[in-house]
Amino acid sequence: MNRELELTPNKVAAYLGKPCKEFTKADIVRYITENGVRMINFMYPAGDGRLKTLNFVINSAAYLDAILTCGERVDGSSLFPFIEAGSSDLYVLPRFSTAFLDPFAQIPTLSMLCSYFNKDGEMLESSPENTLRKACRAFEDVTGMQFQAMGELEYYVIAPDSGMFPATDQKGYHESAPYAKFNEFRTECMAYIAQAGGQIKYGHSEVGNFTIDNLIYEQNEIEFLPVDALEAADQLMIAKWIIRNLAYKYNYDITFAPKITTGKAGSGLHIHMRIMKDGVNMMLDGGALSETALKAIAGMMQLAPSITAFGNTNPTSYFRLVPHQEAPTNICWGDRNRSVLVRVPLGWAAKSDMCRIANPLEEPSNYDTTQKQTVEMRSPDGSADVYQLIAGLAVACRHGFELQNALDIAKQTYVNVNIHKKENEEKLNSLAQLPDSCEASADCLERQRHIFEQYNVFSKAMVDGIIKRLRSYGDATLRSSIEGNTDEMLKLVHRYFHCG
Repeated sequence: MNRELELTPNKVAAYLGKPCKEFTKADIVRYITENGVRMINFMYPAGDGRLKTLNFVINSAAYLDAILTCGERVDGSSLFPFIEAGSSDLYVLPRFSTAFLDPFAQIPTLSMLCSYFNKDGEMLESSPENTLRKACRAFEDVTGMQFQAMGELEYYVIAPDSGMFPATDQKGYHESAPYAKFNEFRTECMAYIAQAGGQIKYGHSEVGNFTIDNLIYEQNEIEFLPVDALEAADQLMIAKWIIRNLAYKYNYDITFAPKITTGKAGSGLHIHMRIMKDGVNMMLDGGALSETALKAIAGMMQLAPSITAFGNTNPTSYFRLVPHQEAPTNICWGDRNRSVLVRVPLGWAAKSDMCRIANPLEEPSNYDTTQKQTVEMRSPDGSADVYQLIAGLAVACRHGFELQNALDIAKQTYVNVNIHKKENEEKLNSLAQLPDSCEASADCLERQRHIFEQYNVFSKAMVDGIIKRLRSYGDATLRSSIEGNTDEMLKLVHRYFHCG
């Protein structure tokens, strides 16, 4: 058996005996006919960042071939704000590599993510998925390397509090049952996500936990493995859909919102990035961060203000991004430092064989740990359109290779101290700041839009639409005007509770 398929939880890949990337229409037809599948779902992200669904009954072999080959028409004006009703028809075509068995359907159903096409049979210029596809293509054209990504998906589970084994307030990080109440729910989510093709790294309870009005709020996280950037975005979209559906089944509520109350941990959507060439991780050179990594970081330092336009898209985002807390507000980077915007996580660079030290009976492992090194952008949150966000990060990393002074920028923005401590105040004051509102974020994108529009990655219509939406909130002074007003803050939280 293909080594990639050993122990795979993906039922379609296991049955067909091939990786998802190699699925063909004939494979899909074979799986359907040999496994009693009676329905097909087409799923596709819309302008609100959520997956939409179109259901098909498999009437006959001929009809199955027709929908897999030709796709179907949809009303684009109901899906995206930039499409006019007078010329709104779009095609949606399934991507066979994304096929998975719907874990919630009573009738056996195969679901697939789709691409949008316009009336001329071309990929829709401003669709989120195609924007990310173009960003990755431009990155490879400029650098000769491939851009990979993965997400840390944080969310709160909300359910009635039994009062038993109360968790310690804001001390939930990696807590075990029975103090953590939703570990079983999280692991069930992880199993379904993996069956749908998600490459999961791990899951755990997170810092945030508290009780209000006899409801327990518990923060959890599911983290993925680095894969090609488009695949990473697809996996995050499917994961959010699965978590919400399973929560509905159990009568839990779920939110990916950046902030859900004052004084408690907010939820981020940290994105890790890795740059590859011929299957080799280019982020390290001799055990140290490489010039490739430093150039990518420099690009993110330059474009960080406008990346918030894709990654922090409603007013509550900026109640998470406040000074002197763990969520970043200063444009800087550092090693293993959670007070910075871009963090270089611990990367297994030590020369010791830790496995053998922990397990003396083991032979030397000689494991290539360089593959594990990533860099992490910590500002985004669950309000993000994940395709636009990862596309924006790909643009930023590419831009670093186009800067003449990239290595100088990386040097100037490096921080190896906790910048929130009094003795480091001078360094803190020297750093640029992230925007403090959606309106300020829109202004930053307006100033830097030409970089995102270069190589026709982000269309003018898409950038115009993002700026218009961000400015529509009118939140330039919102954070300061309701500071300390818990009631007004909670009204705002309720309005954007189910963002993304």
